[in-house]
Amino acid sequence: MNVTASKEQRDHSSDFKPFSYYKCDIPGYFSNVPLHWHPEFELNFIREGSAEFICGDEKFTASAGDIVVFLPDMLHSVSRDGDRHCAYDTLVFGASMLGAQDTDRSAAEYIRPLSGKCGICSRIGADHPYHAELRTCAEQIFSCAKGDSAMLDMLLKSELMRFFWLLYESGDIFPLKETDSGNAELIRPAIQFINRNYAEHITIDMLAEITHLSRSYFMGCFRRAAGTGAMEYVNQVRTRAAVRLLETTRLGVSEIAYECGFRNLSNFNRKFREITGVTPSEYRKGALRIKPGG
Repeated sequence: MNVTASKEQRDHSSDFKPFSYYKCDIPGYFSNVPLHWHPEFELNFIREGSAEFICGDEKFTASAGDIVVFLPDMLHSVSRDGDRHCAYDTLVFGASMLGAQDTDRSAAEYIRPLSGKCGICSRIGADHPYHAELRTCAEQIFSCAKGDSAMLDMLLKSELMRFFWLLYESGDIFPLKETDSGNAELIRPAIQFINRNYAEHITIDMLAEITHLSRSYFMGCFRRAAGTGAMEYVNQVRTRAAVRLLETTRLGVSEIAYECGFRNLSNFNRKFREITGVTPSEYRKGALRIKPGG
């Protein structure tokens, strides 16, 4: 049963409404967002607290007032910053919100290259020269998204265009070289395999073979890219799948453990508690409510 996937299966956008807004809270709604990617853009605005972000080979802590941007198909994750709480807004939107389908020169030279041909400095903090303008723009973007009307969609599009114009103006968007693959791209096949096969037996040797890397080199690449060990990541994916089953089915805890790849109930209980802070039974009783994020 494939409940989650590294390339997200959730539809964040449609032709009629090419964006989705999410109100996120760590650990209130979910304990972490494992490494994944999707074909849309993603914009995050930190309202309170702080969280650890990974974007490709870039790792950083984002705090209240910071803005975090992911381009399409970028591997990224979000996790707790120690024991700190983090509340943030997320907008996931299709390239059509920026007019990528248009045939004019700005679309050809600046918008379409954002999908695969450009890199970005993902974190925009208070020390950024355009932080005040970008923050004002981001707040307007989220105000429009929350308003959720066709008329506000027009303003939302214009604010998104201004936001990316400011990023180009400040030099935070840059062309990628063909050699700019990095650790994240090397482990992408393993990430995909784990998320499609987490219910099965998985070993480091299997993952190294999939990526055509030696065992030791793979382990180093994975930790540098994901910020965690490969088997720790497997347990995160399995636990997130278990959370979904606890929320949406009446399967027993032992059945869920087996469905999600845990072959030992005590190990499942221990790993689940390590990651979420509660046992599976406590979670089901409502001790912790987890919602999907971006």
